[in-house]
Amino acid sequence: METSKKIYIFLVLITIVVVCIYAQSIIIPFILAILFWFLIRVIKKLLVKVKFIGRMPKWIITLFSALVLIGFLTLAVTMISKNIKTLSTTLPVYEANVNKIAQQINQQFDIDLMNMAGNFAKDLNFGSILSSLLSTLTGLFGNAFTVLLYLLFLLLEEPIFPKKLKAMYPDKERHEHVKKLVDKIDHSIGNYVALKTLTSLLTGFLSYFALLFIGIDAPIFWAFLIFVLNFIPTIGSLIATAFPAIFAILQFGEITPGILVLSIVGAIQMVVGNFIEPKLMGNTLNISPLVVFLTLAIWGVIWGISGMLLSVPITVILIIIMSEFPGTRPFAILLSQRGTINE
Repeated sequence: METSKKIYIFLVLITIVVVCIYAQSIIIPFILAILFWFLIRVIKKLLVKVKFIGRMPKWIITLFSALVLIGFLTLAVTMISKNIKTLSTTLPVYEANVNKIAQQINQQFDIDLMNMAGNFAKDLNFGSILSSLLSTLTGLFGNAFTVLLYLLFLLLEEPIFPKKLKAMYPDKERHEHVKKLVDKIDHSIGNYVALKTLTSLLTGFLSYFALLFIGIDAPIFWAFLIFVLNFIPTIGSLIATAFPAIFAILQFGEITPGILVLSIVGAIQMVVGNFIEPKLMGNTLNISPLVVFLTLAIWGVIWGISGMLLSVPITVILIIIMSEFPGTRPFAILLSQRGTINE
């Protein structure tokens, strides 16, 4: 019996992975819609605290909160598109500076990199790199209509859901237990999304002024890239710092601006990531650092960059749900940071 149970669990896991891979065009927009829904709920909670807004009907507050979020995303996309066009116009400068940098390295270290740099400059097409960045961005927001549809139905479902939950679990004790589980997921994921968005915005905002001070082209684009990549645990901040540093070297044809970017933006990442973020989040998530790294790798293989961005929220939900069932509770404890699950 035990063997058949293990085979059954194994087959279920394989099925889930296959579905996640082949249905990612449906699942990823839905998860993004859920995260946006959590952000709207956070905005609503903040607006309700304002006296004259708190007296308004709930649907008006929900609508206003959704418009605030959509307006911010639209503004971000518009500004980023303009910045990418600015980068495109400066491509000849970047390509010319490859040879300049190679000459400097040749003079400093007496290494013959001229031929290598020449071939590299021919093979490396900055236009295609920026085009791929733009297409990735377009692809991300190309699903915007699908995400908005999911988000709309989630918002319409929100006021009806408590009634459905009560009808599904007429037994009062069972209903309270399930409601507690839903509230716990809402609290944990809501806190994570809100605080991570806040710290990522702070990192991107400070990085923008640092890049503007150094004189990097399209600082808004790089600041937004830093903001997005900051959602990827551990390696996201490293990649977000390395990208503008490399382009700074290519823009100026010197290594000094790249070192400045690495130093200043790296210092911002370190202060926000190691001091401000832990102080704000505290022990909210209760996930083992090893589990964070492993889930980052697993979801990265399944869904790429989107999976890396969504790895922590997905893991939080899984830990909370598994902690509520005796059969899966040991797995939740194993995945936790402190080895305990809060009741």
